[in-house]
Amino acid sequence: MPVESIRRINRAEAPWHARTAYQRVVHLLEGLAESDWSRPTDCSGWDVWTMAAHLAGATAFCASMSEARRQVFAGRRLVKGTGRPLIDGINDLQIRERAGRTPPELLQELRLTLPKAVHRRATYPRILRPVSISDPVVGSIRLGELMDVIYTRDAWMHRVDLARATEQPLELTSDHDGRVVADVVRDWADRHSRPFRLELDGPAGGSYASGVDGEGHSLDAVEFCRILSGRGTGSGLLGTRVLF
Repeated sequence: MPVESIRRINRAEAPWHARTAYQRVVHLLEGLAESDWSRPTDCSGWDVWTMAAHLAGATAFCASMSEARRQVFAGRRLVKGTGRPLIDGINDLQIRERAGRTPPELLQELRLTLPKAVHRRATYPRILRPVSISDPVVGSIRLGELMDVIYTRDAWMHRVDLARATEQPLELTSDHDGRVVADVVRDWADRHSRPFRLELDGPAGGSYASGVDGEGHSLDAVEFCRILSGRGTGSGLLGTRVLF
């Protein structure tokens, strides 16, 4: 498939993908044994419980503009003078504020907040959507893309993290996971603007190309996304980071 023919995930389809990503995270967490919650994940310093606490906090962030503002201000205070990015402060806040909560309590928060987060992201004010914010990975990003795409990618990638940590099967379908991966491919291609050939294996995979005489890469679709997120390493154009 020519990469130029891939349309980015738009505002109309974004809510379905957000809801599906959140629901699959909850479904995976519901199937874990008590001992699974202390297993380490691919995110340094985070075990399964910590990642679930972050996801609960991030979902709460998306569910309410006032809660989002509160987390931003409190997170900024946590990293003030440290040189760390704001996102680190927000993540730390989300985890600290849920210290002591049990896995069932985190799951209940996710279940209750999920519909509100999907609705709030879908109805994010038009006047704010073009506003750009700074990101330490990709430079700048519009709030509209953050709401439509990136928060869904975050939940999607953390589900991958959780499945790897707990050795659970990863549910992958072409309509959701394949669409998320294709959107990542287009984003990645736009960022490096170089010719390439890409063969991604698995239910979320596909064949993509741009231009002629470009680099060729063949790998699993999920691993491709892990590499672009910084969780793995890749040569050549696979070194181009994409925000998750």
